[in-house]
Amino acid sequence: MINVDPSRRVFSGMRSSGWLHIGHYHGVIKNWIQLQREYECFFFVADWHGLTTMYQTPSAINDISLEMVVDWLAAGLNPGASPIFLQSAVPQHAELHLLLSMITPVSWLERCPTYKEQQEKIIDRDLSTYGFLGYPLLQTADMLLYKAGNIPVGQDQVPHIEISRSIARRFNFLYGREPDFEEALESAQKKMGKKVAELYGRLRNQYKEKGDIEALETAKVLVKEQQNLTMNDQERLLGGLEGEGRSILPEPQALLTPNAKLPGLDGQKMSKSYHNTIALREEPDSVVKKIKGMMTDPARVRRNDPGNPDLCPVWSFHLLYSSEDTQQWVQNGCRSADIGCIDCKKPLAESINHALDPMRIRVKELQNDIGFVRQVLSDGAEKAREEAESTLEEVRNVMGLGRIY
Repeated sequence: MINVDPSRRVFSGMRSSGWLHIGHYHGVIKNWIQLQREYECFFFVADWHGLTTMYQTPSAINDISLEMVVDWLAAGLNPGASPIFLQSAVPQHAELHLLLSMITPVSWLERCPTYKEQQEKIIDRDLSTYGFLGYPLLQTADMLLYKAGNIPVGQDQVPHIEISRSIARRFNFLYGREPDFEEALESAQKKMGKKVAELYGRLRNQYKEKGDIEALETAKVLVKEQQNLTMNDQERLLGGLEGEGRSILPEPQALLTPNAKLPGLDGQKMSKSYHNTIALREEPDSVVKKIKGMMTDPARVRRNDPGNPDLCPVWSFHLLYSSEDTQQWVQNGCRSADIGCIDCKKPLAESINHALDPMRIRVKELQNDIGFVRQVLSDGAEKAREEAESTLEEVRNVMGLGRIY
């Protein structure tokens, strides 16, 4: 059993979708790079999740997955700091998904906000499959397998984390209970030393009797600071704070990512399905052409009409790519009609190309050494399997599986 501190661990991934665009970089990858410096991170390519909507064309997923990892590495993700791996290379994801499916009410999955929404939006494919219904459960297995306490998501994805928390709580309730739990908890508490044990008891009572969240969080930190406790004793002490059993699968927390959403070139959400993106490996001439064709403030019909940058999609790009001096020039020139939309877009295209140049170079280097990329995935999968098997061994044990051998 591997000793894990969930509060120091981050888990995240992306569905296999091919080349990444600048919206992915500012909304996800940039944040991952920062998290690598602060947490123990695991990043995975969710190729099985890709099958939930691409099951009719599975052969494309391998190539798409590899190209996506090329973009991750080109953008600055460090495989030396965090394992990067394919979901399908770690079969423990499937086993935990199966075991959790035995205890998860179907109604919980049907209530997932994106379930009906995507069924209505994706009309060119039959999504009346268990795989599509059960993808929040597979997501849950992905997270719980690594006992990650922090899952970086946007506000719109918080309901997915809540489903995972509910499933973890149900699992712990069903399988974390021990016939002599209170006695085992008291024994674990004594191992903390008299003063610390008394403090734990006071904090536990404060939370149970008054719902004091601050007392709960303080008690969790207190337990994790005890170096002389076994993993089982830690699980009992943590589980005893909120329930009457061991906390076998820690409940993940949503780690809200900074809001850096870019609109698409047409003002809608940036998405490859809308054909309104700029890829991280976009050629310079293509960037210039796409920026020139961008939608602008609809109220600015003629060149001498004053505009409002705050209502223009181009301004969102300036905020991320242009210097403060250029931003001020845009604000003043647009509002006074001293500059036209083409004038405004020219320095933006130059700034974006300047920012993408290092990534383009790195992409070509990685494509010429694709063996390195495959090795990154192989090494990452080996580390992931070790962590995942440790969790599954514990799960099987508390569920009473495999004991007849």
